[in-house]
Amino acid sequence: MKHALVIGGGIGGLAAALALHANGIRATVFEAVAALRPLGVGINLLPHGARVLYGLGLGDALDRSGIRTRAIEYRTRYGHLIASDPRGIEAGFEHPQYSIHRGHLQMLLLDAVRERLGEEAVQTGMRLETFEQTCGGVTARFRTPSGETIKVGGDLLVGADGFHSRVRSILHPDEGPAHAEGMMMFRGAVEREPFGDGRTMFIAGNHDVKFVCYPISEKARRRGRSLVNWVAEVRHDRPRPATEAGWADRGDRDFISAFSEFRMPDIDIVELMSSTETVLEYPMIDRDPLGHWGRGRATLLGDAAHPMYPIGANGASQAIIDAGALAAHLGEAVSVDEGLATYEADRLPRTSGVVLANRQAGPEQVLDIADARLTGPDDALEDLIAPHEVEAVASRYRQVAGFTRRAE
Repeated sequence: MKHALVIGGGIGGLAAALALHANGIRATVFEAVAALRPLGVGINLLPHGARVLYGLGLGDALDRSGIRTRAIEYRTRYGHLIASDPRGIEAGFEHPQYSIHRGHLQMLLLDAVRERLGEEAVQTGMRLETFEQTCGGVTARFRTPSGETIKVGGDLLVGADGFHSRVRSILHPDEGPAHAEGMMMFRGAVEREPFGDGRTMFIAGNHDVKFVCYPISEKARRRGRSLVNWVAEVRHDRPRPATEAGWADRGDRDFISAFSEFRMPDIDIVELMSSTETVLEYPMIDRDPLGHWGRGRATLLGDAAHPMYPIGANGASQAIIDAGALAAHLGEAVSVDEGLATYEADRLPRTSGVVLANRQAGPEQVLDIADARLTGPDDALEDLIAPHEVEAVASRYRQVAGFTRRAE
């Protein structure tokens, strides 16, 4: 049985381990931190990402944890509804879309890996230093917290170790710096009374000042409450450098003033942000698409392969799709080299298209179209943007991101 060394115990790495195992390939996950904990805030799992996890038997677990998203609403800063983009089975997709706490999804995957592959399949406190390849396999060298060096051999190595990927830096030592968009993102989550129908996500504002809001906990919903995740994006002339990227609680709430004139019909966003105890800050960054991901028996997956702006809810979804594709191609190939080559040929051009589309605001282009025509809170919606303009943007992005409806 082939043995895959998966570097990184995040969503992509754990999904890869499960998918590889389901295709008859042994996988061991190596994570640098000493203990995996449910960190982070909300993310969205698009229908095609959910399809992979449903195929791994995790549909019921997703339903217990996340919210089945009914629609994504695009609004002006005064709350005009520009467009409502339906999601999920009711909208014609094969599988639901979920809004879910990132850490809860990671723990869901971790529990499944340990149950199906065994406790030894996840090795924590193992920081990758380097790896070497031969015609017959890969040997990775890890540093433990005590300073001990450990070598582990396998048939292939998968770099699923995130934006600051050590595997990527080894495979592409001369890559240029990360690309900073100029936006700073502030994020938080707070439990409160539900807003709207409890299943809708909205995005309001424009390319320079934008607010994203959605509920992320099915458990809270069943208690009559809502764990509300929010993201405030504000363009800065001099944002924190991409080299310093890392979620941190800066304690600064000055950014809230940028949203003083925002008026949503179903929630007070200024009060929401002000009442959130922990607010995290992060620059919006990505990297230029690579000409190739891997070499020989080593490849990349998820943010290590194609870090992208968090637009269109594609980050986690594309990592999970990578995981399913990697396992499928390896399972069908006659050799590891062939499997990794066909995986890269399949996924690299698709994800490069998403990275570049996100730089052009992806489906959120409708916000800027409407905002350019906006004069005040009393404007009539039909004067802002026509339905065919909205659908053209949405349909084009669904094609790029790969989650079309059955009829499309």
